[in-house]
Amino acid sequence: MFCKNCGSEMDNLASVCVKCGVAVNVGNKYCANCGSPVMPGAATCVTCGSFLNVHAGAASQQKSKIAAGLFGIFLGGLGIHNFYLGNKDRGLVQILVFTIAGIFTCGIASTAMSIWGLVEGIMILTGSINTDANGVPLKD
Repeated sequence: MFCKNCGSEMDNLASVCVKCGVAVNVGNKYCANCGSPVMPGAATCVTCGSFLNVHAGAASQQKSKIAAGLFGIFLGGLGIHNFYLGNKDRGLVQILVFTIAGIFTCGIASTAMSIWGLVEGIMILTGSINTDANGVPLKD
């Protein structure tokens, strides 16, 4: 692991860089994987090809493509796959339409939401949808 602020090699258990004193994953000047300088705002390191963690914290961890696809196929009407991928607004629309509009339309809206989820689940598994809400690529 390398400091994203100064590019110095760091221990994997370190919480701050001993050279510059900056906390782990703070900074955008160097790649945390190889220590090479990177352009500000770049999505990947041109030296090692590693995805640059441009979003802080757990929100940038890769999500499983298979889990997201299966959520879409089996629970897609409720928008569970969208919640999993971080698309909270889209997931909320799906769950509200599925439940509330489904009651007033005798299930027609619920069926439509289920088809929407099924299609998105297939798109996720085939790679048409390949990133989460933060732009982080899905892992296989």
